[in-house]
Amino acid sequence: MTTARGPDAPPATALAAEQASAVLRTLARLAWPIVISRATQVVVGLSDAVMVAHLGPPSLAATTTGATNSYAAFILPMGVVFVVASFSSQLAGMGDRAGARRYGWYGLAVAAATELAVVAALPLVPAALAALPYAPDVRALLADYLRVRLLGAGAAVGIEALASYYGGLGNTRLPMRASVAAMLLNVAGNWLLIDGHLGAPALGVRGSALASVAATTIAFAGLVAVFVAQGRRQGTRRPLALAELGRLLRFGLPSGFNWFFEFLAYAFFVNVIVTGLGTTSLAALMAVIQLNSVAFMPAFGVASAGAILVGQAIGAERRDAVPRLVLLTFAVACGWQLLAGLAYLALPDLLLAPFARDPPSAAAFLGVARRMLLLSAAWQAFDAAASTMGEALRAAGDTAFVLWLRVAIAWGAFAPASWLAVRVAGGGDLAAVASLVLYLALLAAGLFLRFRSGAWRRIRLVEPELGAA
Repeated sequence: MTTARGPDAPPATALAAEQASAVLRTLARLAWPIVISRATQVVVGLSDAVMVAHLGPPSLAATTTGATNSYAAFILPMGVVFVVASFSSQLAGMGDRAGARRYGWYGLAVAAATELAVVAALPLVPAALAALPYAPDVRALLADYLRVRLLGAGAAVGIEALASYYGGLGNTRLPMRASVAAMLLNVAGNWLLIDGHLGAPALGVRGSALASVAATTIAFAGLVAVFVAQGRRQGTRRPLALAELGRLLRFGLPSGFNWFFEFLAYAFFVNVIVTGLGTTSLAALMAVIQLNSVAFMPAFGVASAGAILVGQAIGAERRDAVPRLVLLTFAVACGWQLLAGLAYLALPDLLLAPFARDPPSAAAFLGVARRMLLLSAAWQAFDAAASTMGEALRAAGDTAFVLWLRVAIAWGAFAPASWLAVRVAGGGDLAAVASLVLYLALLAAGLFLRFRSGAWRRIRLVEPELGAA
């Protein structure tokens, strides 16, 4: 069957190009605030690392590893509240903004539960660190860092919950403002508290943790105040319901465990496999990871913006538009990460110089970090593909299968392969980075095949009665 076209109708290729251009404009409008939000997290991580680097490799290793281990404590509830964006975007696509708002509240409930759980677990930190092969000076600094940094768990999860809610509605600028405020407060707090300025005590590694907690808490309080004020103006058409909270947890817990078990494998890699190579290798890897976050966070922001469009398209019953949305999102994210990879190949010493600020150890540090950074260029395209496909599947509600896929690859391939390559075969730091390349390649391939299967088309995240306006 053919469709009649008038003599002045534009050709199909021109229509397709025009539609792609419109999608890219919308993607850019949604993505740039998310990119800035994610970039602020990169700046905070780099600020923490650079501003303690002059204290020596033990302080650098404790601060960067402490941030990683803190994230391991936050990542499960963060993964749960990421799904708030899936509900919010699909309900927005169905025209039910009041329903979307209720899921913002459910995300805040998860944040409150996180704070209670983490505070209760704080006494276990020293025993957990004692079981890991840290050098004694690194272990002492790391314990001091974690006792402070973990106090900000609820605020960190709460910011992500509200950012997911607003992002699903297409309002990515408000969360960006909160992220920028947190970044500025964090950098200023580092300057005040790490070395001691304007009469503040010089707290070193502990000061970095304290600055992060204070900045996150203040930014979260501001975002909550806006959310509550908007709710009072708008009102709600239905009260909060345990059934909806249960639905959030039904899809959110697989997402949270997805992130948690994957990150647990990464934490095992850092704390057991790489730590066994010595403090210099650990500090070098964490510096390389900080630099790679410059590429990853903006690309993840683009993937998150693409997921907003995917969720809204599904909510509006336009599932056939989803594959093209995902393809365009991947093209943008991959282009950015490939540019970052080229920068690693062209300017490794320049990029690593801010981390090599302790003269006695600088030469050894740069020798190890340079090798790691050059090899990390190999995973950029895989990272972009995994982010794009993973976010698209999350927006569709396909969280259970992705959980099992990530767990299988992380613990069935990455953890044992890295252990064998680094600790058994003695492959050293290059084998450690090669294991990360293998992991991201397998993950990208698995998520792509899952998306191609079309199973996400059969998932109903929001039932009609829950999304009724």
